[in-house]
Amino acid sequence: MILSQLDWIIIGIFFAILLSIGYLASYRAGKNTTNFFLSGRNMPWWLLGVSMVATTFSADTPNLVTDIVRTGGVASNWLWWAFLLTGMLTVFVYAKLWNRSQVMTDLEFYEIRYSGKMAAFLRGFRAVYLGFFFNVMVIASVSLAFIKIAAVMLGLQPGVALIIASAIVVFYSSLGGLKSILWTDLFQFSFAMFGAVIAAVYIIGSPEVGGMTNLLAHPNVADKLSLVPSISQPELFISIFLIPIAVQWWAVWYPGAEPGGGGYVAQRMLAAKDESHAVGATLLFNFFHYALRPWPWILVGLASLIVFPDIASMVAKYPDVPIQYIQNDFAYPAMLREFLPAGLLGLVVASLIAAYMSTTASQLNWGSSYLVNDFYGRFYKPDATEKQKVRFGRFSTVALMVCSVLLALVLQNALQAFQYILMIGAGTGLIYILRWFWWRINAYSEISAMVAAGTFSLMFIMIENFSMVRLENDMVAVLGFETSMSYWNVIKLLGTVLLTSATWIIVTLLTKPVDTDTLRSFYSRIRPGGPGWEHVVKGAKAEGISLVKEENLKWDVPTGILCMILGTTMIYSLLFMIGNILYGNVGASLILGVMAASSGFLLSRFWSKLRMA
Repeated sequence: MILSQLDWIIIGIFFAILLSIGYLASYRAGKNTTNFFLSGRNMPWWLLGVSMVATTFSADTPNLVTDIVRTGGVASNWLWWAFLLTGMLTVFVYAKLWNRSQVMTDLEFYEIRYSGKMAAFLRGFRAVYLGFFFNVMVIASVSLAFIKIAAVMLGLQPGVALIIASAIVVFYSSLGGLKSILWTDLFQFSFAMFGAVIAAVYIIGSPEVGGMTNLLAHPNVADKLSLVPSISQPELFISIFLIPIAVQWWAVWYPGAEPGGGGYVAQRMLAAKDESHAVGATLLFNFFHYALRPWPWILVGLASLIVFPDIASMVAKYPDVPIQYIQNDFAYPAMLREFLPAGLLGLVVASLIAAYMSTTASQLNWGSSYLVNDFYGRFYKPDATEKQKVRFGRFSTVALMVCSVLLALVLQNALQAFQYILMIGAGTGLIYILRWFWWRINAYSEISAMVAAGTFSLMFIMIENFSMVRLENDMVAVLGFETSMSYWNVIKLLGTVLLTSATWIIVTLLTKPVDTDTLRSFYSRIRPGGPGWEHVVKGAKAEGISLVKEENLKWDVPTGILCMILGTTMIYSLLFMIGNILYGNVGASLILGVMAASSGFLLSRFWSKLRMA
């Protein structure tokens, strides 16, 4: 047995508490879809913010960070750290707009922003595409991490482990809807974060690692500590820092970091009591997600390079684990099993199960909300009662979980899924930012962006598969031209972004705009303001129509962007202050602390100037 009796008791207690919270929070959840999917729209900012970060903290997240650290060093985390810019833009510009919309899901947005049959088609298509196919892939990728945890630490076969965990997740997420998920997320995130910190402290202090001083000085680790890639290595600097910070954050659609907000983040904003609670929730989410959470995983990833310097060493250590699952991301659960004692191992295993369940439950509820509200209730059975919609929501929750389990059994590593998701969303981000502030964007714009992103991503993947020749030292020859693998990945991303953006802009200018009544209704409802809507506002004034009250005419997006910059500076400063404290760089950590405090003070001053309902 890998786990002791004490470990199993701790895991059992965890499950008992989890199911109790889910059951108690389920009261009145099945009354209607607003309660089931949005908790009655009266949730506080702190609970929603914790739920957002719990959803992004899955069992695959520490595995992914470990993979990134082992492959390219700490600085390679800029591949996802850059998305903080997206998150802060959502906080100070888009959160209040989403809350004003009062839609059930972010896909319902399409039929208040666009007009005609193409708006309806866009809503229905994305309901099935995102709610089912894309959502299944995301859940499958986090289920893959759970498989590896179960194989290493529980001694369970993949199918058995997933069936047990899936049954519990489906029970409380289908029973209580979003309200059950929010309260179980609070418990699970607290538990998971505590487990991650305890695991990192114990592993770093183990004799094999020898404490922070030995870790930082070890030859396997010393060249992977930089927080920002050196400009003297232009290949790494461009691929893992410059492109993510200059292009990726606004150009790429990614779950949890959608430009302009969306997905389960939008679902939480829509469930907030009011605009100020929506803004507070997304700010808390970004603070936890980027400033506080990464370092325990980074430290374990660095320590794993001492114990398991390569994949071969893990294969030799775990001959009973199917070789397809042993990649660099396998190092995280392997380190936990190697060093944590009885009791503590059970606590950390339970924390990782908590992380898996919180993400899976949120994804299930979010995907089910699309299938119910934007497909079943909109197209298949428009006259469905609230009880019928809730019943279909519970059925779709089960179906999503079953399909995700089946797909999880064929994936290999978390980074593989992460890179694939980035590619198929490349080039679509800009349209999600501008559609709120440029009246000319229409349903054809978004449809062409989706088609172009998929087409051009597939084109680059086919070029890579059929014409790339691998050379030495990470060099490749593509279509007869030699380049590094990092540069080729940059070419793929930039090529897809440029071609997709050009496609949807051309389509926008060549197709008819949204009808006037829809544009005016949207402007009155959302009050986006700005020069991009002058055409609509002036047209209404010429007919003697005032779209918004005089006191709501002020455009505060410039102030929101300033708050975004200050908030980003504050959180990056906190992130790197913690890193420098761990590295023992006292002077740098003090400077970063002053920067965080200063930007936070300025942020509080300008934040008060934002217009809130």
